[in-house]
Amino acid sequence: MRVGFQVPGEPQGKARAKSTKGGIHYTPDNTVLYENLIKMEYQRQCGDARFPSNAMLDMRIAAFYTIPKSAIQKKQQAMKDMTIRPTKKPDADNVLKVVADALNQIAYRDDAQIVDAQIRKYYGEAPRLIITIQQI
Repeated sequence: MRVGFQVPGEPQGKARAKSTKGGIHYTPDNTVLYENLIKMEYQRQCGDARFPSNAMLDMRIAAFYTIPKSAIQKKQQAMKDMTIRPTKKPDADNVLKVVADALNQIAYRDDAQIVDAQIRKYYGEAPRLIITIQQI
C-alpha cells in the first residue's frame, strides 16, 4: 500500500512542549493547529486509508519553502533550480516529527512503525509539504 498527499503552506516543525508554573505540560497552539491541518489534508486526500498495525513504514517528505523576495534575481533562479536549498529553521527532524505525530491513529497505529524516513528541503513557488508513505 502507498499513499501520498500535500499540505499547503509554509512548512513548520514540532515545537517543544511548554509547561505551566503548576507543572502542567502542553503542546503550543501553533503546533496543534499545524498537526490538525496535516490530519485534515490526509483525510481529505487519502480518505480512510490506514496501514496495518504491524506494518513497517517508509515516510518521505519534501518540504518546499517560500523563495525570499529579498534575494537577488540570480539567487532566486538558483533556488527555483534547486541548486540552493534552505538551511533555515525549522530543522528537518522537527518537520518529520510534526508529520509523524499528526498521523498517529489516522494513517497508522503509531509512528514507531516508521522504520525508514527521508526529508528533503527545497525552495519553491508554492510553500507546501509533499508526503508519501508506503509499506515496506
